[in-house]
Amino acid sequence: MEPWGWLPLLLWLGLMWPLGALSEPRLRVFVVPHSHMDVGWLHTIQESMQAYVTNVYNSVVEELTLEKKRRFIIVEQEYFRLWWDGVASDKQKGQVRQLVATGRLEFVLGGQVMHDEAVTHIDDQILQLTEGHGFLYETFGVRPQFSWQVDPFGASSTTPTLFALAGFNAHVISRIDYNLKEAMQDNRQLQFVWRGSRSLSAQQEIFTHVLDQFGYCSPPGLLGLGLLPFSGLVPNTRLSLSEGFYWDGDPVFPGPPTNGLYPSMEIPVTEDTIPSFTNLLLNNVLARATWFRTPHVLWPWGCDRQFFNASLQFTNMDRVMEEVNKFTEKHGISMEYATLGNYFRAVHAHQLSWKVRDHRDFLPYSSEIFHAWTGFYASRSGLKGLARRASALLYAGESMFTRYVLLAPHRFLDPAWGLQQLQQLRWAVSEVQHHDAITGTHAGKVGDMFVEHLSTGMQGVHKLMASITQDRSPANSGPEPGGHFAVVYNPLAWTVTTIITLTVDFPNVSITDESGRPVPAQVQSSKEMPSAYDLRMLTTIPGLSYRHYSIQPSRISQEATEETAPFVASTQHFGHRLRRRGRQVGYHLVPVENDCYTVFLDTDTNLMHSILERRSNRTVRVTQSFMEYHVKSDSNHGPISDNYVFTPSGRAEPAWEAVRMEIVEGPLVTEIRQYFYREVNDSEPTFAIYSWLARGPQSSDGELLCHRIEQEYRVGPLELNREAILRTSTDLNTGQVLHSDNNGYQMQRRPYRQNMWNTIARNYYPMVQLASIEDLPSRLVLLSEQAHGVSSQGNGQVEVMLHRRLWNNDGWALDNNVTLNDSSVVHPVFWLLLGPRTLTSGLRQRSGLALQHRPVVMLREMNGEVGGPTVHLSSRPRQEAVTLPPSVHLQILSIPGWKYSSNHTKHLQTLQKGEAGHEAKADLRRVLLRLQHLHEVDQDPVLSRPVTVNLQSVLRGLGSVVSVEERSLTGTWDVSELRRWTWSTRDSHHHRGNSSRPSPPPRGPEVTIYPKEIRTFFIHFQEQ
Repeated sequence: MEPWGWLPLLLWLGLMWPLGALSEPRLRVFVVPHSHMDVGWLHTIQESMQAYVTNVYNSVVEELTLEKKRRFIIVEQEYFRLWWDGVASDKQKGQVRQLVATGRLEFVLGGQVMHDEAVTHIDDQILQLTEGHGFLYETFGVRPQFSWQVDPFGASSTTPTLFALAGFNAHVISRIDYNLKEAMQDNRQLQFVWRGSRSLSAQQEIFTHVLDQFGYCSPPGLLGLGLLPFSGLVPNTRLSLSEGFYWDGDPVFPGPPTNGLYPSMEIPVTEDTIPSFTNLLLNNVLARATWFRTPHVLWPWGCDRQFFNASLQFTNMDRVMEEVNKFTEKHGISMEYATLGNYFRAVHAHQLSWKVRDHRDFLPYSSEIFHAWTGFYASRSGLKGLARRASALLYAGESMFTRYVLLAPHRFLDPAWGLQQLQQLRWAVSEVQHHDAITGTHAGKVGDMFVEHLSTGMQGVHKLMASITQDRSPANSGPEPGGHFAVVYNPLAWTVTTIITLTVDFPNVSITDESGRPVPAQVQSSKEMPSAYDLRMLTTIPGLSYRHYSIQPSRISQEATEETAPFVASTQHFGHRLRRRGRQVGYHLVPVENDCYTVFLDTDTNLMHSILERRSNRTVRVTQSFMEYHVKSDSNHGPISDNYVFTPSGRAEPAWEAVRMEIVEGPLVTEIRQYFYREVNDSEPTFAIYSWLARGPQSSDGELLCHRIEQEYRVGPLELNREAILRTSTDLNTGQVLHSDNNGYQMQRRPYRQNMWNTIARNYYPMVQLASIEDLPSRLVLLSEQAHGVSSQGNGQVEVMLHRRLWNNDGWALDNNVTLNDSSVVHPVFWLLLGPRTLTSGLRQRSGLALQHRPVVMLREMNGEVGGPTVHLSSRPRQEAVTLPPSVHLQILSIPGWKYSSNHTKHLQTLQKGEAGHEAKADLRRVLLRLQHLHEVDQDPVLSRPVTVNLQSVLRGLGSVVSVEERSLTGTWDVSELRRWTWSTRDSHHHRGNSSRPSPPPRGPEVTIYPKEIRTFFIHFQEQ
């Protein structure tokens, strides 16, 4: 070995870390073997299992068992569980247990997937972590303590908070803005303590490590002496770091080659090649060592789809590392196989004082000047919507099943079958949170797989919910067929007053509730089904409760009977209006109003003109228009947009030439229908806005219903290489400052930033649930049912990217079918809130949840074919509401079905007994409860106060509470036993009370929840 090439770096390192005794290396390199296995990207899950995943686990377990010094980390639990349950032999399972017990095989992150951080909702992030952690704890008794979020496209500040709550000690990220990473490297700031929540502050901080410019595929790229000739090899053969340490090559699909030869297999390590390998490795190590404050180098070894032949990998790397370690006394560098835990324990032992990062996130992410990864915020909008609807259905199904199991005698339903239906949807919703799934950055066949899994899971839960309601509504209603029973379930733990909409085939109907009383309703022609009718009903439903309705055709006309029938709404038609270019508007306004708003519509343009908010008595100019960004398709002539990145050719242009309007007015709801035509003579609109203003009771229950303008958009099919937005323009003086949410959990301030290049795209941000613009008097809030991209490209403007349709000639994208020629029509749903900041601060969180978790309607036809006697609605089982204070959200109420003991010692003893653990049954009386305080510490003078909840009292409608255990976020830790590492910081600021300790665990049923806290409990209910 000739170390002269890296001598200058050694001298520099000597200044940073003086050499102690020769037995103590100056620089310690932790080689962390891993395989990045996307749960659906270019190939389906089954294709990946067949081609390489199974071989990764088979060969890694074998190689770690053969040689005790080797290590490996496992990340994605969906793949591991498929292998464990369907492939692994008893012998392999025993080997894995031994490797885990001795720390040679480490589970990091531990979720079902490595979730995206930009467009996923906090509830779904927690779900997929809980699924994976529950499996690991039940199977091995282990709890992951380190994250590995190395591939998501940007980093959210929600994530460090969640990982701290889950009991993690350190957090690893990688993809942050390229120029920011460069600056952090230069200043040795890639490691810091991150306080992701400004309300929790130090309470849930976590040590965070940003992978350097080489990312998780170590060793990558060229650096310094990164191209070195091999001595003794074929002339001009050169080894680059990007391909020099992957001896197993690239996997072959659909299955391993019969001859065992894979593409891109690296040259073996021999006496001739080892000098080049060691020089490349040392140069890489020495360069990256200068970017960190401790003499420890985290050296990820692996990349996408690696280690399917772990024998080749380890056999070659063993020789390289042995060669380096032979000269440790000379150069002061040692190398060892390690897990993440090994590395972070070494860093933690140095007891340095670390810089603190506040609640700011690392979004958006740009990998270079023209590569702003903001396009995926809206890619495959249909899948994003389906994923969130599936999540909302699961949320409702979980609490409905819990209520049923705790209260009912299980006449019609086997609880094991019910758990199976929920588990299938839990798995599907978890899976689609993967950073190449909900992001829309996958191949077409993979997208079909996600849709199939979600749809199948939803069907199962629909069937479960129908079975639960079977004994809560009548089997038939006498001799007359043709009507419907509707069971409406409110999954939120508050009383909800809202309008539900049903599509019926007949305009003359009779609607009664469970007591036989008529129900306020109106009927109107369906907006997109001319032969059908929309039936709108006003309902008030207590928390976690049902309402039952009978909907029957009226036997005679409304005029000839005293029978109360729904009001038939009247429709005003306004013909086509051409798009006006610079002409005066606002001369002919039509008002549409409820008790909170008056929306003024301009009949000269058929566009919204302004909104009067009654509480402040302020009128704000508000107009909405569909526009499109045009993008290039030829990758040879400048930057292009694709599934990941957004690179517009210029500013957005109007996407329509004419608009037609209808106003459908009734006593409950007035609907505004605006149809936008791309060309004047088009027969069908490309875009539409359907807006509703509802009239409800003048009470606190009706406040949310009154203070919103509900909107549904129809978008598509788009023309090729168009990115469609809805731009809302106001006269608010916003200074081009936008606020958007992190994962539905907290808000981020987004000032417009001028960039020399790609300014439009780099000022787009993810909007998972909420975005707003404001001036001193007023705030406009947009609440969304699903994730989108959002931006403010002008003062008083907010625009939402709704849909994308792209095609380009990039060879990689075409070869892998990662294209976005999405010709679908999408129907995103938004609610608009307008008013003083004091008003909207109190309403926006609850309104967002009311949108996300609208009541679930289950319909059953009345006919004589259903067996059993006639049952009257009034004979339904008595129900007691579950009601929480307005600041507290029931984030989950679920029977997870885990079999492990809550007592950690007992659980480990059960695992040690081996087969005894398989005989345990799911504990149906142990309920997972998670509560979230909705408000920031200074957001509202009343709602931001700590809230004390008596869980025994709140949950009495579900049964008798025997005990309450507080657990970590994913349920695997008893919080009284959880001791996370503390990291010294340069910032003495802490959260409330100057303490870094979280709220104490409950000693009884009363718990106090502080602003933005998320607290998780096991509630044990008494047997019936």
